[in-house]
Amino acid sequence: MSTGHDTAAASPTKGGAAPGRPSGEGPVTEQELRRRSKLSRRWQRDMRWSPYAFVSPFFLLFLAFGLFPLVYTGWASLHQVELTAPTDMEWVGLRNYTRIFDDEFFWNAAENTLTIGIISTVPQLLMAMGIAHILNYKLRASTFYRVVMLAPYATSIAAASLVFVLLFGRDYGMINWALGAVGIDNIDWQNDQWASQIAVSTIVIWRWTGYNALIYLAAMQAIPQDLYESAALDGASRWQQFFHVTLPSLRPTILFTVVVSTIGASQLFGEPLLFDANKGASGGSQHQFQTLGLYLYEQGWVNQHLGRASAIAWTLFLILIVVGIVNYVISRRLRASS
Repeated sequence: MSTGHDTAAASPTKGGAAPGRPSGEGPVTEQELRRRSKLSRRWQRDMRWSPYAFVSPFFLLFLAFGLFPLVYTGWASLHQVELTAPTDMEWVGLRNYTRIFDDEFFWNAAENTLTIGIISTVPQLLMAMGIAHILNYKLRASTFYRVVMLAPYATSIAAASLVFVLLFGRDYGMINWALGAVGIDNIDWQNDQWASQIAVSTIVIWRWTGYNALIYLAAMQAIPQDLYESAALDGASRWQQFFHVTLPSLRPTILFTVVVSTIGASQLFGEPLLFDANKGASGGSQHQFQTLGLYLYEQGWVNQHLGRASAIAWTLFLILIVVGIVNYVISRRLRASS
């Protein structure tokens, strides 16, 4: 039941203003309505297209420096083209690819890449797991240790490689000095095949162990503490908790680091290039530590065969696609088993 007060509130105010409109405002004109409608449409367009404008720089850069080089190298791999005349292309079809399979230097580089990848990846991930396990405990100045672990990753590849070249010097290197102190003769780290590959792998291990340790540490801290408490109540020791709780929980992270390390090993370039700067992209006097990245660079920028270099690049790209597919299949099986 309405009261007189309600009726007075609902009645038009003096001057004929609309109900509920503050006193002093006149009726909304047709020009004002058009202005509001225009602002509304502008606001709707802004809400619709602004997100695309914000992300457009990424796509423009990706098209310029990602997609276009990929497509162009694929097209160049089907032609005979030299660096001195990049616009003069002669169609050769798949000849650049067939020559790769008959090229002993390509297979030597592929073998070196695989060997260095195994030597650097396996110890690197094992050490990273151990360091992460130690840092997972409550330690004093834990933030300082984490920063120290990440410092090699932030160091320039050139600076780190030059330091390791001095360490692995044949006559005056500190490594040979330490080996000589225990009765081991000097090792020619740059000219011996296995020694040079171990030396290059050492640079990779030093640079990436801390990075992977922090990834493992982040994954360990995401494991529920209830699992460790239940294992402790069942009488599990620290080692048993690590093998039966920590490692199974880290399977997706371990797979991720293995795949990323494999991709990084296949693209290894800076460390072997700078390890013996006198030999350049040849990877040693007998190509003993020449990787696929170095071989690609040698063909394209030293021998100036852009067509062959493009074919090598696409072959490497296809290898990485296979690695990605294997990673996807294993990840699905791990999720299914979980």
